[in-house]
Amino acid sequence: MPNEILMPALSPTMEEGKLAKWLVKEGQTIKAGDVIAEIETDKATMEVEAADEGTLGKILVPEGTEGVKVNTPIATLLAEGERPGAAIAPTPPKAPEAPAPKAPSAQRGGDGHASAAAGRAAGPQPRAMNEPAPAPQPPSPAREQARRGGGSPGLPPEANGHGRVFASPLARRLARELGVDVGALKGSGPRGRIIRRDVEAALRDGATLGKAKPGTAVAAVPAQALARAMPDDKILALYAKGSYEVVPHDGMRKVIAQRLTLAKQTIPHFYLTIECRIDNLLHARAQMNAAAPKSGPRAFKLSVNDFVIKALALALMQVPAANVTWTEGGTLRHKYADVGVAVAIEGGLFTPIVRHAEAKSLSEISNEMKDLAERARKRRLAPHEYQGGTTSISNLGMYGIKTFEAVINPPHATILAIGTGEKRPIAENDRVEVATVMSCTLSGDHRVVDGAVGAELLNAFKMLIEEPVRMLA
Repeated sequence: MPNEILMPALSPTMEEGKLAKWLVKEGQTIKAGDVIAEIETDKATMEVEAADEGTLGKILVPEGTEGVKVNTPIATLLAEGERPGAAIAPTPPKAPEAPAPKAPSAQRGGDGHASAAAGRAAGPQPRAMNEPAPAPQPPSPAREQARRGGGSPGLPPEANGHGRVFASPLARRLARELGVDVGALKGSGPRGRIIRRDVEAALRDGATLGKAKPGTAVAAVPAQALARAMPDDKILALYAKGSYEVVPHDGMRKVIAQRLTLAKQTIPHFYLTIECRIDNLLHARAQMNAAAPKSGPRAFKLSVNDFVIKALALALMQVPAANVTWTEGGTLRHKYADVGVAVAIEGGLFTPIVRHAEAKSLSEISNEMKDLAERARKRRLAPHEYQGGTTSISNLGMYGIKTFEAVINPPHATILAIGTGEKRPIAENDRVEVATVMSCTLSGDHRVVDGAVGAELLNAFKMLIEEPVRMLA
């Protein structure tokens, strides 16, 4: 009997993807390990390899199809001796069942995405055709009182025994706009009724973000609704028809919007700025590049960013209280410095991660970052190459930006924003001289990194940047 080829899960958080391209045709013989298709996730295009050998019987999902759920049959594989006519017919699509997203956890990927547990609500069981319907039972006085909205000492204050949740009309409307399950809330109104302040308090606490209805942009919607942001139709009404074009959001842009909104909603940011003199660094960089092999496997060319990655990694090792991640259950203290580096690409950005950066040489970091950045721009990174990490760097110095404050990339507790190096007059030994100065701003998660710890981290970073020979020990 033909085997089904299923839509693979290319990362732990992947739920669906786009079948971008078939690389084999029906009737073609394939071997285990052959690349048969390309799948697009929200951030990357990845190749799918055949797990078994055989003949491709029938393609069930044509290329270009978006929103293909994980484990959906996408093709059939015929064993030796089987004919294409024996291929399994495509399974008729079922109505999507409601997944119950988990609350935002501390551990998410690099562009990020929240994992969701697929929960299924048990619906009513169908009766046999000849089975008589059960006779309706008269409601008890307690249930009748609860149905009318008064509650009852004999029933939970939030329900009347029929699955109804008692909430004010305003609270219901607000919860509906936010995509929040009111059944997950505890009411503070009369007789346990859910009122507006319960919905808003739950959002501030982050307690119900994981209870939103399927398909809701959980991280982005609450801030919009609480601020009474205008819906699309009212925004469009402000502009004359024909004066604009609508460019639909792709998966990457949606994920960026959700994750950064989530970060600003749930992470109490604080910012610290320090100025680093980088003349010694620039001199050391020029000397090392001049002495570096120009070709071959050991060739390299260092950038200022390579020194920044190494310095931040070593600083985290010197200040382990800053190399942490916040979770509701406790603080994760990381043993290594896995540094993510923001790479701008068309339509968004990636944050590929240099693992164990504290233990790598500058040349290793340089060559690894060049490879990661090149594949990021082609959207060819595997999920494990941009998910996780313990901190991030965002460098806009090449655009002439002097200083800026970056938004923390969950689950990280810090991100370092790097400005341009520019010539400035400074006072040195009671004399004014010209030096190359670079402004660096640390954004910290105040839940887990205190201001003094952040300052200690920046000072350790500054010492390494200003005396780069310390990085070579």
